Amino acid sequence: MTSIKVKFRPSTVSGQKGAIYYQITHERKVRQLAAGYKVFPSEWDESRSMVAAGCHGERRPALLAIRDRIRWDLERLTKIGRRLDANGLKYTADDVIDEFNRYAREYSLFNYMESIIARLKQNGKLRTSETYRSTLNSFKKFRQQEDIMLDCLTSGTMEAYEGWLKGRGVAPNTVSFYTRILRAVYNRAVEDDIVADRAPFRHVYTGVDKTVKRALPLATLKKIRTLDLSKSPALDYARDMFMMSFCLRGMSFIDMAFLKKTDLKDGYVTYRRRKTGQLLVIEWTREMQRILDKYPASESCYLLPVIRRTGTNERSVYRNAAYSINRSLKRVAPMAGVTIPLTLYVARHSWASAAKAKGIPVSVISEGMGHDSEATTQIYLAALDTSAVDRANTIILKSLR
Repeated sequence: MTSIKVKFRPSTVSGQKGAIYYQITHERKVRQLAAGYKVFPSEWDESRSMVAAGCHGERRPALLAIRDRIRWDLERLTKIGRRLDANGLKYTADDVIDEFNRYAREYSLFNYMESIIARLKQNGKLRTSETYRSTLNSFKKFRQQEDIMLDCLTSGTMEAYEGWLKGRGVAPNTVSFYTRILRAVYNRAVEDDIVADRAPFRHVYTGVDKTVKRALPLATLKKIRTLDLSKSPALDYARDMFMMSFCLRGMSFIDMAFLKKTDLKDGYVTYRRRKTGQLLVIEWTREMQRILDKYPASESCYLLPVIRRTGTNERSVYRNAAYSINRSLKRVAPMAGVTIPLTLYVARHSWASAAKAKGIPVSVISEGMGHDSEATTQIYLAALDTSAVDRANTIILKSLR
């Protein structure tokens, strides 16, 4: 059995903070492990071997945080001792300390997420790895780059993060997106028996709000298509990529960027959706060719003028292009009388909306967009054009007059 006690070593300098450490005893061998926390002598309860509970003033939040961290450290040390005992192998107090330090290196939230991101990349799940990277970067900003152990994540921490995001004007669905990814990371750690489930996400929102209508009617799309943007190449290019996405049945920009010249054959584009792996075939039309003809053929293997040179970081070029196009589309929007935020993704919604307005069956729209199921398409369409319902309501209300 391993004995673990919390100790306090006063400073040799009067009036200064002393250091908290853990005394680990196994088979009568005693070792010390620095906890990394410091408090004043008046803040230490020697009889209970713990930070004093009755502290007040501006130091109280920091002291309560230290109390929690000590409790979690003791849980971790106790768990390590029990696991080593269960193995039935001989071990020392130094082994307990080594295991504790290894845990701190590998099972902090930052390090654990980095390992998951690396595995996602190795498995070819680049888009998923990017969403995890985006979430990690956001949480790092919230923590001001200070790492946190997985078993130190609490409901209070996650509520504070949610509040921080909202305070920065982050949309509810984006807040939920980040917290869902962090929850997935935490649940994986629970499954791997790294942490006990303390349900830190029980008070934060992890649902998905119904999105504001993001589709444009065909009349507005015609205005965008016929805008004279010849004096602004950046806006012209953004408009062209937006219209190309629409013409390609709302193809996502990542699929557009990575279309290869060899994907276009005998008047058809054949490709696999990066998100689902579904094979899609699209007829190449005059409208698509007209856009493509505006740009000189690139030296790269890619069809569209996005990744134009070989030997570059293609993912980085794609992301930068998407950011630049979406930024330019914000300037295009008022020229065509568009009041909703205009992004590349609006082209995808607009194609689905136009198909619905033309009476095309949901099953055909679903196939055209490369959705895994019609249920996904129904979610799309539910947030699109409600004019038909509005017209029906007008008729009903007229009958009351």
